[in-house]
Amino acid sequence: MSERKVLNKYFPPDFDPAIPRRKQAKDAQHKVRLMTPYAMRCETCGEYIYKGKKFNARKETVEGETYYSIKIFRFYIKCPRCSAEITFKTDPQSTDYIAEHGASRNFEPWREEKLAGEESKLQKELEEENNPMKALENRTIDSKREMDILDALDEIRTRNARNERIDSDVILDKLVESDQINEDIIQEGEEREDELLAKAIFHNTDGDMIKRIKEEQPTIHQLLSEVSTSISTSTSSSASLSSLFNSPTNKNKINSGETKKRNYYNAELGIIKKKKLDIIPKSKSKLSKSIVSDNNNDNNSNNSLSQLLGSYDSSSSLSGDEEE
Repeated sequence: MSERKVLNKYFPPDFDPAIPRRKQAKDAQHKVRLMTPYAMRCETCGEYIYKGKKFNARKETVEGETYYSIKIFRFYIKCPRCSAEITFKTDPQSTDYIAEHGASRNFEPWREEKLAGEESKLQKELEEENNPMKALENRTIDSKREMDILDALDEIRTRNARNERIDSDVILDKLVESDQINEDIIQEGEEREDELLAKAIFHNTDGDMIKRIKEEQPTIHQLLSEVSTSISTSTSSSASLSSLFNSPTNKNKINSGETKKRNYYNAELGIIKKKKLDIIPKSKSKLSKSIVSDNNNDNNSNNSLSQLLGSYDSSSSLSGDEEE
């Protein structure tokens, strides 16, 4: 197996150590492909260039500028709208980039907060160096804050452990019970309101209760008596009507009144009709006939009863003669 790390170097056959090697310039530029590290706006045309846009850039090393022996690089790109040159360089101190020429960096609130926090931290360190009492106060405040954080964490852990021990079915049952209690309370309130409304309606001004009188249901005897009275009244009314219609004076009055009305209307319309005999209207004649038939039936029933009574009296008299 060959060695993994080669110690020897390759020398071509036309190698001449007397000929010096070509040295590159220190400010030489290299073409690289990069993406913009931040959002920027071109100062020439106002075009916005978003973060992450790809460019073919030129890279060079900044001379005379280092940060703890770390080299700083400068990049050159062109605006995609007006082709103006834009330059920015690296910043190892803040692990960021600095806009140099041709474009301005967009405002980033999180970056400003970070810078403000760093500045306050530096100011606090300077105060502690100059004032030992201030350093003691800051340490006590920090320790108190840490204790509060630990207490909050302990409380969260205990609550989580307690929730893990609780059964979900028990929680659901409690929720159902609470809902039932709320429904009962609402129902009781509604019933109370109904009672108050009923009291307000069924009480008089003196506060006495107004009661409804129950109607008694009629008995069978009462119903039969009512039916018999209605039948007797109907028969009496029918008899009176039949007597009225059968009387010759009423017939003449009715016929004369109707003929007068007809003549009046015909005169208004300009119609001349022949005189007709006085006849009772069909409807009234039918009513009178029905009443007369009812009376005849009543007379027939009365005649049959009288015949029965007469036969009974004759039979009783014959039996008495035979005994004698």
